[in-house]
This record gives sequence, C-alpha cells and structure tokens, in this order.
Amino acid sequence: MITGKNQIGNTLSAKGDKTFTTFNPKENKENAQQFVEASQEEIQQATQLATEAYQTYKQISGAKKAEFLNAIADEILALDQTLIDVYTSESGLPEGRAQGERGRTVGQLRAFADHIANGTWVEATIDTAQPERTPLPKVDLRKMLVPLGPVVVFGASNFPLAFSTAGGDTAAALASGCPVIVKSHPMHAGTGELVAGAVIRAAERTGMPNGVFSNLNSSGIEVGAALVKDQNVKAVGFTGSIKGGRALYDLAAQREEPIPVFAEMGSINPVVILPKAAAERSESLAKTYAGSITLGAGQFCTNPGLILGVKGEALDNFTNQLSEEIVKIDPNCMLHPNIARNFQENKERMLAQEGVEVKADYQQEVASNYGRQTVTTVSGDTFLSNPTLHHEVFGPYSMIVQCENTGQLEQIVAKIEGQLTGTIIAEDKEIEQHPQIVSALQNRVGRIIFNGVPTGVEVCPSMQHGGPYPASTDSRFTAVGVNSIKRFARPFSFQNWPNNLLPDELKNENPLGILRLVDNQYTQQEIQEAVTSLS
Repeated sequence: MITGKNQIGNTLSAKGDKTFTTFNPKENKENAQQFVEASQEEIQQATQLATEAYQTYKQISGAKKAEFLNAIADEILALDQTLIDVYTSESGLPEGRAQGERGRTVGQLRAFADHIANGTWVEATIDTAQPERTPLPKVDLRKMLVPLGPVVVFGASNFPLAFSTAGGDTAAALASGCPVIVKSHPMHAGTGELVAGAVIRAAERTGMPNGVFSNLNSSGIEVGAALVKDQNVKAVGFTGSIKGGRALYDLAAQREEPIPVFAEMGSINPVVILPKAAAERSESLAKTYAGSITLGAGQFCTNPGLILGVKGEALDNFTNQLSEEIVKIDPNCMLHPNIARNFQENKERMLAQEGVEVKADYQQEVASNYGRQTVTTVSGDTFLSNPTLHHEVFGPYSMIVQCENTGQLEQIVAKIEGQLTGTIIAEDKEIEQHPQIVSALQNRVGRIIFNGVPTGVEVCPSMQHGGPYPASTDSRFTAVGVNSIKRFARPFSFQNWPNNLLPDELKNENPLGILRLVDNQYTQQEIQEAVTSLS
C-alpha cells in the first residue's frame, strides 16, 4: 500500500505542508495518490539518523551486509505485479521494460552482495615493518578502503528502478558500508515508496541499524539542495541532466566541508562511420541505428545523438536509408509531459540553427506525450563553428555531421565535450588506417564500441559508465557495475597498529582468507608474527 509519506529510517512520516501527485503520461492524467514533501525537520531527522547508523553499519561484516542486499532483492521481487503496475502508471513505459528493469535492479543488488561477501573488495595492502633497515627503519603500514559516511542518492527520471531508490548508486553505497538517504524522483514517487518499503523490511529482517536507509519525497529542488548542504552528508550520487548535476556539484563545493558529487549527466554518444563501412553496409546500419535512436523514446543516456561521417555518396545513402527506416517506427510515450515538452523545445532550438537540414521528421498524429523522432544533417564546418549543435537533445533525435574528410572528422571528435560512449563503425582493417580518430575518441569518452550501438549497458565489472566532464563529474569512476562501490569509500592506513585491534581484513592471520597485497606480492597466506612497533 502506498501512503504518500516519507520513510525516515524505520518510521513513516508526513510533517510537511506541501503535497504533489505523479502523472500517467500514457493516459495523460494525474495519478490519484498524493505525496507529502519532506519538511526541513524530516530532512534533519533523516541525516542525523543516518549519521548514528553509520557508526554501527560501517563495522558490520561484508557477509552480513551481503545478506542485507540479498534480502532487499527478495523483498523487491515479493512486490510482484503491484510494483510493475505502479511503475507503468508513473512512467508510461511498457510492462516488459518494467520487468526487465526490475530484473536488472535485483541483479545489481545480488552482484554487490557477492562482491562484498568475503572482504576482498577493500583492496587490503600490507607492508610489514623492517626495524633493522638502514639508514632508517621501516614502519608497519596496512591500508584498506573504508566507507565515507551517509550518502544522498537522487532518483533518476528515466530509470525508476535501476538508477533510483534501490538502484546502482544505493546498492553501491550500502555495499561499501554507507547509510543511504534517497531523494525520491517526483515522477515516480509511488514506485520509490514501494521499493523503500522493501529496503526497510530487508533492513529489519537482517538486523541493520535504524537509519541505514531513508526515502524523502520532493516535488522541486529544495529538499535535494538541503540534503547536499547538510553537514552530516558525506557524498552524493546523481543521474540526470547537466544542469541538475552541475548545480549539486557547485552546492557541494561551497560547503564548509566540500564533499564529492558523483554525477552521471548528459551525453550525445558520437558514432563515427568510416567510409568503407558506409559504402558496404549502409542499409543494415540504417535499420540498426533507427532502432537504437528510437529505443525507449530516445530516453537513454547512451542514445546515439551524433553521427559523424565523410560526405559523399556512401554517407548520403546511409542518411537517406536511415531517414526512411526511422519514420517506419511508431513513436513511444515519453516519461512525463515536462520531458516531452523539453524534447520538443530542444529539438526546435536545433532546427532553428543555421545550416541544419531536416532529413526525417515523423509527421503522423500521435497521442499526447509521445516523441516524434527526427534526423537532421549539418556540415562539418557548421558543426565546428556552432557549440549549440554539440548539446544533447534528450529524446529520439540524432544529427548527422557531413565532414569534409577524415581529418576534419578527427578535428570534430577532438573538440566535442566529454561523453559516456563513442562508437566506430568500420570494415575489417579499415579502423587500423585511422589510429588518430581512435585516439581522439578515446580521449573524449569512457567506453568505446566497435561495430555496435551504444544503447545497452551490460552490468559487469568491466563496464565503464562515466567519462570526461560533462558526461560525469569524475571520469575515474563508473556508475555501473561492482567497481562503482569505490565512489563511496576512501583509502585509510593503520601504522604500527596492534594486530588484535586491526580490522579482520588486515590482521596477520587473515581470518577472512581474502587476497591481499603483502610486501608487494598478492597472497592469501597468513603473515608470520610481524613487528608492528619500533623500539
């Protein structure tokens, strides 16, 4: 049952005087349930409770935290069709997408549970003492990753489950030992409350401290801003627009104690089609990219919004075939009237730029909140001279840049902003003839794809989902996969510490049996009695 209240630790609360509703974009009407926005008092209660919970939660073993994460997954599955129905009513997304995203969410939680179960993830590093070393003795040093503290996670509009309440950021933070306060996304507050309840039930079932998780409602920016400025908060996870992510980043930097904001933001995901590939495979590429551009109404952060090629007959053929294929696809419902309106406004802004030519624009009647797909072209010179053309249009839109030659193509790649992904389409050995383009693209993206599409993000340890700014605020980290846990931990060293007082991960006897770097050698062996003090 959805109450519309805030989840402050284990307690439901509704002390605020501002309410809002979610919206069903497919039926073009408001949903009935009202939600109460969190008050300043409730924000402070949540952050203080998280700080108190942190003192206990950071000491809980990896095995016990893994039990908690698996219990969250079980409780989400137990919501069954209720969760699917609320998800679809608040997002306009189809039931199959809801089921797939639920599976991804559960899979992420279980992956983190497996990752932390025995403690290897903390990267235990030990350099034993050498008291007889000359001219100076060497001290005993032992280092591992430790959790930062309470983390605020902002729910994403386009992933009500996988990047929201119990999504990747929350799973990573909880796995690291950080309590989490979710700023629920107003577009899917009901979905968020259902999942928040699942997290709380799992916490109670597995004996987690009260305050390890909270979920706060908000219809605007005030609650999120207050959370980021709260001195109890030690890190932020965000998935959304450049404007929103940058605002949070700036707020965090202005604090008396600045904190990291791990924001995954906008991306146009450039696709480079080399000449031979365009000549040999234009028809199949056109069909593939028509599907990729329109997938989920183009509301993926990896949507291919920019296609680069060398002008000529081959690129013209691809452009014409893509234009034909893309209008054959029925438009999809967008997530919310605001998103549909922003898509239309941003598209019109692009179409108003000098030199932009429309090649395909879906013209048939569509229901409210459906996004009409559009393909445009522009010359390489125009693209280089107009930074507005480099911006993301969130939705089913893509621009084809007709470069004068591969030299100009390389120049354009080098000048675009940081991106999540870059793709190169090439024939066998063709890519070997253009190492400069590959190098330029590698400098601007977090993941490079060969002969594929950027849409589709595999959740696994090798996935890098992040890139140079503004794709993300810190390109050293990923927002997807178990390695995203490193965002919410910091290295910490013990010097000459008594063995019995060390964490199990660093003790001589290695009670967890984890792989450690000991005196520059990876081993699971115990350390013979080490000298940890100098006389």
